[in-house]
This record gives sequence, structure tokens and C-alpha cells, in this order.
Amino acid sequence: MIRTTEQVVMVLGTMKGVAMKLGQMMSVLDLDLVPEAHRERFQQRLAVLRNAAPTVSFDGMRAVIEEDFGRPLTEVFAEFDPEPIAAASIGQVYRATLPDGRAVAVKVQYPGVDVAVRADLKNLTMFRRVLASAMPWITPAVLDELKLNMESELDYRAEAATQTEIAHLYRDHPFIVVPSALPELSTTRVLVSEFVEGAGFDEIRELPAPQRDRVGEIIYRFYVGSLFTFNEFCGDPHPGNVLLARDGRVAFLDFGLFNRMDPKLVEFEKQCLRAAAEDRAEDLRRLMIERGVIDSPDEIGAEECLEYVLAASEWCLVDEVLTITPELASGAFLLAVDPRASEFTGMKQQNLPPEHLFSRRADFLTFGMLGQLECTSNWHLIAREWLYDEPPVTDLGLAHHDWLSTHPPKPVKKARARKAGAPAAKS
Repeated sequence: MIRTTEQVVMVLGTMKGVAMKLGQMMSVLDLDLVPEAHRERFQQRLAVLRNAAPTVSFDGMRAVIEEDFGRPLTEVFAEFDPEPIAAASIGQVYRATLPDGRAVAVKVQYPGVDVAVRADLKNLTMFRRVLASAMPWITPAVLDELKLNMESELDYRAEAATQTEIAHLYRDHPFIVVPSALPELSTTRVLVSEFVEGAGFDEIRELPAPQRDRVGEIIYRFYVGSLFTFNEFCGDPHPGNVLLARDGRVAFLDFGLFNRMDPKLVEFEKQCLRAAAEDRAEDLRRLMIERGVIDSPDEIGAEECLEYVLAASEWCLVDEVLTITPELASGAFLLAVDPRASEFTGMKQQNLPPEHLFSRRADFLTFGMLGQLECTSNWHLIAREWLYDEPPVTDLGLAHHDWLSTHPPKPVKKARARKAGAPAAKS
């Protein structure tokens, strides 16, 4: 396992955006893939990917800004701090001030990263077996998702438009804030948005339990609840995309990976989760067969189907107070996807349509974030708001529904279309 991991790092270590994206995904879950005696060495190898940001001088980054704007940096910004405040998957984030005095965050792509990422994505297919042998959860479906989404991440104009829509959607929200992008100052490689001052995820982890629980519920509502409330969701839950603002609201950043789903598909997910919560195994199996998730009905019994869903989602389907730990989150994730585990062999060989792969990935990564915060709540009672249209029982839920009453969901745009003939993804 260690040798294979070192080989993976060697392969991906020369890649830019792809390596960082994989590193981000791995950092959310404390993956228990190797014996404890070797775990520290294993994590050191993975840290190479997590810290895979290229070293680019500010002069190089400045050249990207000035080339895209067609004028000197000083004509666009009154002040520009050359020290980056954060790393994005394919760039750096800086703090700057506009001539009118507004503080802004400026995300800039690494020079040449667009060409490098496209080349990486072509080459990545050749290393699927190597990746899968070291990290079984990196399935062909995950790599297909990376290829599909990282292409779109290269266009910051599109991301700026999406971020502006989401900021408008959550305007005046009592505990969620999305900084609005400035499309008029955003280009293909430069994204300018409002600056939010706040505590990062590592600082949030050091807060007292009640404050962590509050932030955890907000994270859950934003990354998971948005799908069932608005039929759209951010597909990239990650600690680096969350800030606790000074006014107590939680700010969410980075909308390069954003998904809109057909309401019929969202309803299907609701029905499956309700069937699992109510132990209706036969109904759950029937739903999955009709949707094409189970394409070998003779091989999958109702109980295996139910237990498989519960293994991944029981934390929000059982009516009890639960503290989510890193071990609980990563254990559930591995049980659901690790092909070496003997449980649910039949279910792991079934097809999960790509649309649901995106939403389940967001669910798992949110679970991983809550595990890092070690949050405690009755997650099922929160989920009943969107699974059963029941009234809220938490203070945050009451505030959210008061806000919804004056900010009704807007009509959902057509779900993003996949290329014709795109195959269903393996679960």
C-alpha cells in the first residue's frame, strides 16, 4: 500500500489542479486505509498532494491579471497585497482594494494552468488502475467527474456568474452569507468578489462545542439542505471554503463546482431516503430498480439494498442525538465504496447515475467536514424539514424558515446537461 501510494504521489506530483483537487478530497476524510503502524508515513505521502500548489512568483501572477485586463494592475486596484491569503485548486487568492474603497478577494489562475490541467486530465485516464489500487474510493466515476468539472472550473467568468446568482439567492439570510462576485471585473482567469473577514476552519475547530455544533448545522443546511430546498447545491464541500464571519454568519466560498438537478431526480432521492428511514426495504429496492441504480435485480435483495443505504446515511436517518467523529465519517464512506470490504459486494457493482454521484459525493464530503468539527445534533430532525416538509425544531431552522417565507425559492434553471451518450457511473 505504501509503495503504491508513493507511486501515485510520483504520478500526480507533477500535476497542478488535478493533484490539488484530489488532495482536497482526501483531506476531508480521515481514511483508515492502512494499518496504524504505517498510518503516519501514509499521511505524509498524501500531504504531498494536499500541498501540491505550484510555486509562482507574484510577478507571474501579476502578469496574468494584467494580460486579462489589458492594463496595469494599478489602474484596476487602488491597493493589492502581493501575499496570497489562500490557495485555490488552480490558483491563488489575494486581498485588494478597489478605487471606491471596497475590499475585495481576487482569485487568479496560475499562468499556464489551463493547458496543464487539460493535459493532466488526458493523462489521468492512464493511471486509473494505480489510483484505484491505493485509494479504492477514487473510482472511474470520480475521475470522470473530475474531468467534467475541472474543465468548467477553468472559466472564472462562469463561476462569477454562478456566485452572483447564489449570493442573490441567499441575500439577507440570517446565518448564511455568500459574497457576491463582481462580473464586470472578472475574466476567464481572474475572479473578483466581495471580501469577507472571518475565522478559518482550523480556528472553528478550536471553538467550544456549542459553537461548533451551530456552525456544523449551518454547513449541513447549506451543502445538503440546498439540494432539497432549491434543487441545486455546491458540489465542493471543503474546509477551505468556509469562514465564520464576525457577525456570526457562516460564509461559503468557491462555486466552480456547482450543480443543478432536475426536481424529479431530487424527489427520487427524497423517496429513497424516506424509505430507508422507515425501514421499507422492498420499496427502496423497487425505487432503485425503476431508476436503473440496480441493474442486476436478481443479485440484490431488499435487505442488502437497505443496509447499504443505511451504512452511508444512517447518521441523518435515525431519530437520535449523534456526535459525528472523523472515524464515523470515514468509516461509513469506506464501507460504502471500498471494494476490499466484503459487505455490500452486489450493491458496489451496480450503476449510480452521474447526477446522483454528484449529490452523494457532496453528502459524504459534508459528513467528513462535520466529523472534523465533531458536531453533535439530531441530524434526522433537521433533515425532516426537507424530507417530510415538517416544521423546524431548531433555532436555526426557525430562522431559516422565517427567511424562506419572504424569500421564496426562484424557478430552477434547467439542470446541467451531460454530453450525449455519457455512461452511467459505477457506484
